[in-house]
Amino acid sequence: MATVLAIETSCDETAVAIVKNRKVYSSIVASQIPVHQQYGGVVPEVASRQHLETINEAIAQALEQAQLDWGKIDAIAATCAPGLVGALLVGLTAAKTLAMVHNKPFLGVHHLEGHIYATYLSESTLNPPFLSLLVSGGHTSLIYVKDCGNYETLGQTRDDAAGEAFDKVARLLKLGYPGGPMIDKLAQEGNPQAFALPEGKVSLPGGGFHRYDTSFSGLKTAVLRLVQQLEKDGGQVPVADVAASFQETVARSLTKRAIACALDYGLDTIAVGGGVAANSGLRKNLQVAAVEHNLRVLFPPLKFCTDNAAMIGCAASDHLSCGHTSPITLGVESRLALTQVMKLYHPVE
Repeated sequence: MATVLAIETSCDETAVAIVKNRKVYSSIVASQIPVHQQYGGVVPEVASRQHLETINEAIAQALEQAQLDWGKIDAIAATCAPGLVGALLVGLTAAKTLAMVHNKPFLGVHHLEGHIYATYLSESTLNPPFLSLLVSGGHTSLIYVKDCGNYETLGQTRDDAAGEAFDKVARLLKLGYPGGPMIDKLAQEGNPQAFALPEGKVSLPGGGFHRYDTSFSGLKTAVLRLVQQLEKDGGQVPVADVAASFQETVARSLTKRAIACALDYGLDTIAVGGGVAANSGLRKNLQVAAVEHNLRVLFPPLKFCTDNAAMIGCAASDHLSCGHTSPITLGVESRLALTQVMKLYHPVE
């Protein structure tokens, strides 16, 4: 199997990894969280500059950690979509330059496909078909994984992504950035049944509800109104209880839809990916429900839930084994549906 050096710079982590098939030889992640904390969120221009300052050192560290030289690298890969355009350009340009200098095949990888492949890094026997629940700061989707590069979206958020909702509620509760880990930690001290909050069902024309789609903007507003009412009543806001109730509502909503979708499509495995896959409330709810319905649920190791290059390398390795490579003229895209992933590759002859 091919040894792939992969680069991930879609947002605020500068990541480089070396992967062979589903084995990680090195994984370097330089987080920008301290840089962006003062702004309360990611500033695209700042993220791009940080990637430029960090990328060369991260590449050198990945090679050193893996104890490999360029002669042992078979291909170069980088995230090319979706993400922040300026940030993506840094990683993609670095990867294409390395591919040309060292005469290696080049592969552009879809960021969300990388999150699907994160589970493969700890479950080497995992193979399609299965259901992927992708939950991150920018995406919340239920994906039918049929094969490498062959995906069908069965459900998605109609407004805020789950991770985005965590960040917004954390800001409302004055917990700081990033919001997901802050709420998760505080929720351990609170009562998840303290407040009844709406799950946010998505209405369909003519009545009824979409079975798999989610909506979190109404939940976010409900938390805002709850906090305003508690403050108006003059008492101290029980922040831990609010955080726990919010987290429980999100976890319950995602679990219900994922379980229903898997059962309806006859899929016995649910693989969870994205930053929110690290959330303890979601892990607990989904694992309990999966046992009740005789389903298998898989989570990546915590270090591969958030953005990393190992998952990008794993996806690239699989595409390479299928004969897929990308044109050196490939550009970046801020938005690209996962169902369009094969447009990133040359057609197989």
